[in-house]
Amino acid sequence: MTIELALPDVVAPGRTATPCTFLMCPPTYFDVVYAINPWMDLGVPVDTARAVAQWEALRATYERHGHTVHVVEPEPGLPDMVYAANGGLVVGGRALAPRFLHPERHAEGPAYARWFDAAARAGVLGADGVSLGQAEELNEGEGDILLVGDLLLAGTGFRTSRAAHAELDRRLRLAEQGITVVSLELVDPRYYHLDTALTVLDAAAGLVAYLPEAFSRESLDTLRDLFPDAILADPDDAAALGLNAVSDGRHVYLNAAATGMHAKLRERGFEPVPVEIDEILKGGGSVKCCTLVLRPSREAP
Repeated sequence: MTIELALPDVVAPGRTATPCTFLMCPPTYFDVVYAINPWMDLGVPVDTARAVAQWEALRATYERHGHTVHVVEPEPGLPDMVYAANGGLVVGGRALAPRFLHPERHAEGPAYARWFDAAARAGVLGADGVSLGQAEELNEGEGDILLVGDLLLAGTGFRTSRAAHAELDRRLRLAEQGITVVSLELVDPRYYHLDTALTVLDAAAGLVAYLPEAFSRESLDTLRDLFPDAILADPDDAAALGLNAVSDGRHVYLNAAATGMHAKLRERGFEPVPVEIDEILKGGGSVKCCTLVLRPSREAP
């Protein structure tokens, strides 16, 4: 189920929700049948029906707040396909599907590439939208790549390679869009993807939240320079994957268990939208992992 706390309206002036377009994948075949991250425990059973119910509630919550949700069909034998954020990156209508590190997830790349191909033909990626196929380098999509205004934060250290950062710059034509790639090194295996250690709260204002302990010293210095007003997460909230969140600029959708993060968000004028997602978390992902942001090309004037 999804719950929303009954809290006083403390939203600061200027906090405005922006309608978003998301891609999600139902956890029809979700299970933990291998262990490729520290969160996966083969000894803990998964209730797939409950995972589906939690996913449906998350989707309904997005739609209730005015967001558009597209759905990619899950495929048998791909239990992690529910983590749609890993399914690629779409910037300016240019979509690049992932190339996963672990063999268990290799087939997800072509599956998402096929969806992008169909979406481009249907105009879902915008008038000039295009599917670029799969990445050539190891690249786990929005799991490691987060857009903050004119900065593309690109994680590395566990899954996505540094070579993938240069490929993104080239194939997505980021320079033409005025976007600069910033590489960030992750050092804690619990936070193996960037979106488990950092969340974008207000892209236009350049406001993020992150866990300092998850980054190398050099990358932490970079974050401090780029985002001096950032919210710093507590280890307990990060351990509840409270940073694996989605923001529309006003509402922040995140794990209901990350209560400390809820308070920090309210202090900055955001409305936390707590989501019960503990079943899906057994695979190592929370709200953001289930959500890929689609950024279509601008329509021609």
